[in-house]
Amino acid sequence: MNGIPVFFEAAEVGTIESGPDGPSFRYSPRWQRTPRAFDVSLTMPLDGGLYGPGVLVPWLLNLMPEGDPLRAVGRSLGVSTEDVVGLATRIGGETAGALSIGRPREGEHPGYRRIADAAALERIIEELPRKPFLAGDDGVSMSLAGTQDKLPVAVDPAGPDLRVPLNGAASTHILKPDSDRLFGSVQNEALCMVLARRAGLRAASVTTGTAGRRSYLLVERFDRFPQAGTWRRSHQEDFCQALGLPPAAKYEHNQTGTRGPSLRDLTELSRARLTPRSTVELVDAIVFNVLIANVDAHAKNYAISLPFRPGQPSLAALYDLMCGAAWDGITQNQSQSIGGQRNGRHIHGRHWDRMAADCGLGAAAVRRRVRALARTVLDETDAASREVEAMPAGGHAMLGQFADAIRRRATTVLGNLEVDAPGQADDG
Repeated sequence: MNGIPVFFEAAEVGTIESGPDGPSFRYSPRWQRTPRAFDVSLTMPLDGGLYGPGVLVPWLLNLMPEGDPLRAVGRSLGVSTEDVVGLATRIGGETAGALSIGRPREGEHPGYRRIADAAALERIIEELPRKPFLAGDDGVSMSLAGTQDKLPVAVDPAGPDLRVPLNGAASTHILKPDSDRLFGSVQNEALCMVLARRAGLRAASVTTGTAGRRSYLLVERFDRFPQAGTWRRSHQEDFCQALGLPPAAKYEHNQTGTRGPSLRDLTELSRARLTPRSTVELVDAIVFNVLIANVDAHAKNYAISLPFRPGQPSLAALYDLMCGAAWDGITQNQSQSIGGQRNGRHIHGRHWDRMAADCGLGAAAVRRRVRALARTVLDETDAASREVEAMPAGGHAMLGQFADAIRRRATTVLGNLEVDAPGQADDG
């Protein structure tokens, strides 16, 4: 079969085919007959024929980095950032989900390169802005979405060392270095992730580490799992992929000309395609993101697990949780409106009621969840802070401010829920 093959492990799932109108995707008939096959995307069901560029290209774009990291990858590889298929074949060996894009080169086998020590890791971290995902290194083909510097790595089961996946080997964790722009970002995200788990939400496990002068967050991948002495992949996609939207439309309010997903869009998709429990978890995640002032909870920061047949898709574990209220110059507008109000400090009971009605939910039930989660966040923030302080990278000068900002926001949301303010303008 001509074209660029797409694999799940050693099985060919389908092929990306070039055409005059752009690239398309077609499933392998053998994959379609596989008893435990899975959909590449909710937009590309297994029983379909040829999926054209209007479906495939947004899905591929959502596997790629954005902004400066994408431009840096293009420079490192000598590939235009407009050449989405060219980029996918160069950095698509290890992506979000279970698929690898492009046929392995003859004689290459999946493996790992050990990062020798903390000094070597520090050099890699320092190099990431110029060379995201180590693009251009021999045998390295990896990609993750977003604008933040990050690196897929594998934790050595025999010790504390980190390893770089080669030739399509599976990573086990995502390393996210500290940020020059967001002082204390490692401890901020660690706090929010730990707090989510303490509040009863499913969130990826995290820890922290140091490499010379740099610190980093280490996030365990929920789309990887150990089996019989090796690491296997499970499939997932983000909500932009599942809705057929490009990454530039990930925010509800944007200037791309493409309307971004609203909470109604997210919950409608969940009710129509995911397990019943997923909609409950999604609402909890929406509420929690308001409570911690996570203003970057856009559609790419929610994901769907796509299981083998005959399983039903479900909401994946939460990730990329961060409090934006403790830094200057960060918007206080949420990524999606809550009942017509974007500013998290001005969301009142009537806004939650409108959101519930718009999303086909019970207003009383939504209010109960807001109230319960707000109280849990207030009860658990101190313990979550202590948990972060006990991690290898320790605390941070800003950690107390992050905790205070979360407590203030949760207190405000709880108070606004109980004492409405009819005169407050919406869309603030």
